[in-house]
Amino acid sequence: MFKENTYFYNFLQIPLRDCINIEAAEDNEENNPFTWYKPGVISVVSNQAFLIKEQNIIAPYKTERGKTEYLFQLDVAGKTDDVIQTLLQLNRASHLDKLGDQAAMITAILQSRLARTSFDKNRFQNVSETLHMECEAEMVTPLVTNPGHVCITDANLYFQPLNGYPKPVVHIMMHNVRRIYKRRHGLMPLGLEVFCTENDLCSDIYLKFYNSQDRDELYFYIATYLENHITEQTAESYMLQWQRGHISNYQYLLHLNNLADRSCNDLSQYPVFPWIIADYSSSELDLTKPETFRDLSKPVGALNRERLERLLTRYREMPEPKFMYGSHYSSPGYVLFYLVRVDPDDFLQKCQNALESQYVSEHLHEWIDLVFGYKQKGSEAIAAHNVFHPLTYEGGVDLNSIMDPNEKVALLTQILEFGQTPKQLFTTPHPRRIIPKFKSLSRTSNHNVSIAESPVSPSEESFEDLTEESITLAWNNIAKLKLDEQHKIHKDYFYSVAFGRRQDTLMGHDDAVSKICWHDNRLYSASWDSTVKVNTINLNAANAMLVSGTKEGTISIWDVTTATMLHQLSCHSGTVYDAAFSPDSRHLLSTGEDGCFKVIDVQTGMLISSMASEQPQRCFKWDGHTVLSGSQSGELLVWDLLAGKVIERIKGHTESCLRQCYCLTAGGVNPTRMYRDSLKNNGGINAIPSLLQTYTGNLNEALLPRPPNSPF
Repeated sequence: MFKENTYFYNFLQIPLRDCINIEAAEDNEENNPFTWYKPGVISVVSNQAFLIKEQNIIAPYKTERGKTEYLFQLDVAGKTDDVIQTLLQLNRASHLDKLGDQAAMITAILQSRLARTSFDKNRFQNVSETLHMECEAEMVTPLVTNPGHVCITDANLYFQPLNGYPKPVVHIMMHNVRRIYKRRHGLMPLGLEVFCTENDLCSDIYLKFYNSQDRDELYFYIATYLENHITEQTAESYMLQWQRGHISNYQYLLHLNNLADRSCNDLSQYPVFPWIIADYSSSELDLTKPETFRDLSKPVGALNRERLERLLTRYREMPEPKFMYGSHYSSPGYVLFYLVRVDPDDFLQKCQNALESQYVSEHLHEWIDLVFGYKQKGSEAIAAHNVFHPLTYEGGVDLNSIMDPNEKVALLTQILEFGQTPKQLFTTPHPRRIIPKFKSLSRTSNHNVSIAESPVSPSEESFEDLTEESITLAWNNIAKLKLDEQHKIHKDYFYSVAFGRRQDTLMGHDDAVSKICWHDNRLYSASWDSTVKVNTINLNAANAMLVSGTKEGTISIWDVTTATMLHQLSCHSGTVYDAAFSPDSRHLLSTGEDGCFKVIDVQTGMLISSMASEQPQRCFKWDGHTVLSGSQSGELLVWDLLAGKVIERIKGHTESCLRQCYCLTAGGVNPTRMYRDSLKNNGGINAIPSLLQTYTGNLNEALLPRPPNSPF
């Protein structure tokens, strides 16, 4: 294949089997003073050649037949003999009768070239880099695998292709790596894919190794480096995030495809998404009607009853191994021609909107059962009419056990050309998504506006009225927090809000008391009087579970009734500053010295998401979705937990904000500020709190029940 470096981008393809002669061009006119001979010219004589994309026009190939000589000038004249010898070897391989013999000879040529070369250490980014491993591999891209050398150091991952294409060295800095996946390639565990982005569909490099030991060793080095930088997610953890609405349908399917070895670089294992629209005749697509969508509990081949009956008749009459569908739903033939066309932007947008619709959210688990789940194989697959050719499944054939090279090449060609079924991720029925049964009132609602814009009044009566009237509102106006007034008073310390004096002293620990919780006339306290220093504790709404966080970064979940530990996780690289249950007690949120928020599923004890902040967040309050946190710098930050970003910043203190109590914030030696809640929802902050009072002193923790006749 030769590509002209011109505006017209012509490609010249000369089949090696049609080549008559390949040699260095000779200077037949060396005595002619009017000619100038250039070294490094190769002469190729062929009976046939193809012109591709002539004049940069996408059209059928143009065939040139007849004996023709083509001359090629090399940029490096000293490589002429090497190039000619390689072309002659490949030419001899192309004339062998059997495909297995051709593949064996080409493999021998490739391995010989790899053995005579090594990674160029001069390509290291830094002279102080330490080499950990070097081996041979191939970089996989759509339709092409490029052989070369892989090298990993303590700071970088390198790939140097033999032909120097697409660049002399592909370089990836280790600290940029976000995800790594082991892959199957040709149904064999030889692939490794590296991503430097969190949610992108395309990776930065896909490598195929010549043996699984090299693949596993390189994976070990990268995973070891990333051990403290990223958290490896499982199918079950993504399932919990999706089930509870933390990630969208598209994001969930994207993660499942990654875990099931699907990759944009491998056309035989391209990511798969469901066809979900059934109505292609209406002028308007109504996503609220169930008839707009296909039945996601059936494969596409079983949607038409007449076609299904014909397939079942053939299946019953077929000898073992039986299959219902000879063509796969994803193969290079389909994918390639979907990709080369003009982007159908409007159709894609409609499909994406349909994918996130309520109907699909309620039924997507049925499609997952077919493609990634328990209906993929066995008796359940037969009952669901979901049986494909055996060679499309993982474990369908062991290529290493086949000695006949021709049979091996035939099977590998069928595997790579006719598609592969995703890796099975679930062996039990996939749970449904939890769909909310209520809708939050919007900011434009008349009811919401009338309450949110009510004037602030110090009277107890108006405060009670607002609380009762707004009890069903969602916490969707937290971003409207603002300072209304600020005053300093002369009191320095508060021991009893009702009487202004110390009521009692209880000696409970031998060291500092770090946190206290008071519920149902029971006092729970945390302290540093142990080898494990507990820094924070909190109870769930039912007072049945307690969470504790230590200075070492460990989160523990306890059953209060039995005094037993339910789960323990090392979540933070440093002190856990605060931890709390969601109102429904399904999730747990923690923040620590490492500046990260961690969300944990209480039932399974699994870490389901992580969110990093610019600086450590010392305390927070949340309603399960929105978080109000106090930062190291004294700011109050409002977070959208699902989007993972700050939606509002409120200036609260000049030093660290240490604790919040609904409408109370405290910060270091600076004043403690008390806010009034204009709206409340199940104890959470909602809409336009305004500052009522400011107290000087260092208040690290406080619970302020509203005493009788108090405006607060």
